[in-house]
Amino acid sequence: MPHDHSDHPHALLPPDPALRVKALETILTRKGLIDPAALDEIIDTYQNRIGPKNGARVVARAWSDPDFKAALHEDATSVVSDLGFYGRQGEHIVVVENTPSQHNMVVCTLCSCYPWPLLGIPPGWYKSDAYRARAVREPRKVLGEFGVTLPPETSVRVWDSTAEIRYLVLPMRPEGSEGLSEKALATLVTRDSMIGTGLPRSPEGST
Repeated sequence: MPHDHSDHPHALLPPDPALRVKALETILTRKGLIDPAALDEIIDTYQNRIGPKNGARVVARAWSDPDFKAALHEDATSVVSDLGFYGRQGEHIVVVENTPSQHNMVVCTLCSCYPWPLLGIPPGWYKSDAYRARAVREPRKVLGEFGVTLPPETSVRVWDSTAEIRYLVLPMRPEGSEGLSEKALATLVTRDSMIGTGLPRSPEGST
């Protein structure tokens, strides 16, 4: 019976990714390998209490405080650690700043290295084979698909995140944001703008 895999364990899992995750969670829970409450706590921490909010605070402060921005460029790991943003996937942080002449974009070509304490859990597209391959080969086209169109004179530099170095993009401060508090500035910072696949919100477009 060639190609008959109906008795394979994988055949018991539903095709939808979310349902597959739930099925795997159920199996592991029944085997006593995971605690659902602990798992929910971890997910809530990274999705809601951490998420990209920590990174947004760092960016907003860098926009407001030149000395802080200079310290970030010198040793971002120590600076963000002093703010309480450290731990697993938060080691060896490097900040790369967008300018009118250069736009920075981050990818992990080998797996999905990502600064969790600053940005939370990486989005699905960041871990996809398509993004990991195309971001290096055709970054402008990928940016266009994210809705980012850059002037021809702006170069694009792609940074390959690894277990040794994880990058945080410092986007350019939006025009018209002068005079806003750090808290208000943080609301303009998007997760994608700190990866380089998006831009900050404009003050007029934020609520």
